[in-house]
Amino acid sequence: MIEQRRQFVRQALAKGANLSALCRQFGITRKTGRLWRERARTEGSAALRERSRRPLTSPHRLQEEEVCQLVLLKSAWPHWGPKKIAQLYRESTDRPLSVSSCHRVLKACGLVALRKRRVRRPASVSVAAVVPRQPNDVWTIDFKGWWRTRDGQRCEPLTVRDAFSRYVLAAHVPADARTETIQREIDRLFRAHGLPKVIKTDNGVPFACPRSPRGLSRLAAGWVALGIQLEHSRPAHPQDNGGHERMHRDIEAEVAAHAQVDAAAQQAALEIWRQEHNHLRPHERLHGRRPAELYAPSPRLLPPAKPELDYGVGYLPRLVNSTGAISYRGKLVHLSAVFAGWHVGLRLRDELTVEVWFSYLLVGTINLHSRRFDSAPSRSVKAPALAA
Repeated sequence: MIEQRRQFVRQALAKGANLSALCRQFGITRKTGRLWRERARTEGSAALRERSRRPLTSPHRLQEEEVCQLVLLKSAWPHWGPKKIAQLYRESTDRPLSVSSCHRVLKACGLVALRKRRVRRPASVSVAAVVPRQPNDVWTIDFKGWWRTRDGQRCEPLTVRDAFSRYVLAAHVPADARTETIQREIDRLFRAHGLPKVIKTDNGVPFACPRSPRGLSRLAAGWVALGIQLEHSRPAHPQDNGGHERMHRDIEAEVAAHAQVDAAAQQAALEIWRQEHNHLRPHERLHGRRPAELYAPSPRLLPPAKPELDYGVGYLPRLVNSTGAISYRGKLVHLSAVFAGWHVGLRLRDELTVEVWFSYLLVGTINLHSRRFDSAPSRSVKAPALAA
């Protein structure tokens, strides 16, 4: 290409040269031919090389101050991507900025990590799940995998999240994992935010007990008594609670990766992260909004005292004693210790079978011939429907 231009210029600069004929011979326009001839005449043959078409000035080009602002935002939240950083920049400066421009600047500054290409696998068949349509339809509860603080203490936060708004209600490090300790923390959330319609957990302690009727634990039995429906993910299927697991990944990268000196400092770091997650971080699934913009407390309030279960007409109430047994027709029938202190409702199904209900759950049957209690399956096939 350069040699052809030089050949054209040599002939165009010759005395008596016909520029129009030369342009037709070399397949170029007269405008281009005159440009090449003038460049060679004033700057020499070196000026015939291809030049950049990049404009000398751009009215939309980011200035140094703006680039520094993006770098500062990325440094403050290193795990946030260009979409979130670009939105924060637009909100803080009231200036337009595209996600592609933000990505280009951050990549040029070495602040964008290249992600490995994920291998897409066919999705596994999941159980039917409740779809939240407003705040407090579904709360998800789980323990984040543990790590140690710098003084050697084990840190395993209990996390509670509203599935609709993505609002994190708690990221609390309990003193232990006993049922009473976890119940106190959940009751605190009930008093502060009201009651959800559904609570979704895994099948681990203290949320479930595979040996008890319907897989209920003492903690879950208290939720059922409050009228809260239960949903459990399948064993060894964390994708059934994928949103909660994704939140745990953020905690792992932004909190657990920077272990604090002790439990108190670690709890403070978790609370700072929770506030940023709820009030500062834009969420793509929420169309750039923050969870705090969507969340509102539940109108269903925690009763001031332990609720009395009223089963109505057709049911015979019986109080479960401390060992998990009830008295029926002069004999003790053992149900489960998870119902201790609560009333169950007995309803005659036929002449040999009595149904045992706990709140809205059929937890098993009593065979009147053998006086034996047979518990219901621990899992229901169909997910519960949300009440209007």
